[in-house]
Amino acid sequence: MSVRLLGFDIDNFSFEGAIEHAMELLKDNKVSQVVTINPEMFKHAEKNTDFKNIVEDAEMVIPDGIGVKIALWLKGESAERIAGIDFARRLLEKCAEESLPVGIIGAKEEIISLATENLKKEIENLNIVYWHNGYFQNDDEIYEGLKEKSPRLILVAMGSPRQEEFIYRAKSVLNPALMVGIGGSLDVWSGVTKRAPKIYQKLGLEWLYRTVSQPERFKRIFPTLPLFLLKVIMYRGK
Repeated sequence: MSVRLLGFDIDNFSFEGAIEHAMELLKDNKVSQVVTINPEMFKHAEKNTDFKNIVEDAEMVIPDGIGVKIALWLKGESAERIAGIDFARRLLEKCAEESLPVGIIGAKEEIISLATENLKKEIENLNIVYWHNGYFQNDDEIYEGLKEKSPRLILVAMGSPRQEEFIYRAKSVLNPALMVGIGGSLDVWSGVTKRAPKIYQKLGLEWLYRTVSQPERFKRIFPTLPLFLLKVIMYRGK
């Protein structure tokens, strides 16, 4: 089931329902893309037609940011926020349980090295067959590496819109896989960045914790979030 928000279809799953659907896509005979959408992505899609098309063509679009959940509530829709970092972590666990190979791309060399090392320690039988930092110039070289190793789950942590664009181009190139943009998740998994305490996560206030911890993020959140919610209230399209 999906709901409409500012002209986009947003998948409305429970957390476990989203994992189940993602695993079904993972086992399809094609490359599928999951977009973990937040207000900043809506703003970029408004200005960039190519990015708008990427979101529209994605096989799965889940509400990552609390702003998206609030926006849906303003439109009379109830939706569970599915944090991208939790979604990706559960997919890694499912792949380990089912002996499915994984690929991870993004962040600085030292960050992804620490993150992959920690994930292997924490998730029994996790099989990471390919990993690469996010600082490369030639996408085709990375695609070739992924084709050679054929991971069934590929997590891409290069920030938006770069990660979504990389995944979209991969859809016509790679062997069947599920590809998910995961933003700054590797920073947390590496241990370099601390995640918000559980109470902030439960209340959907991780953005507030990060803003207080990293004041430079303030300019990213404001005025984007209030303007996004205002646009939702005023929107008259379908």
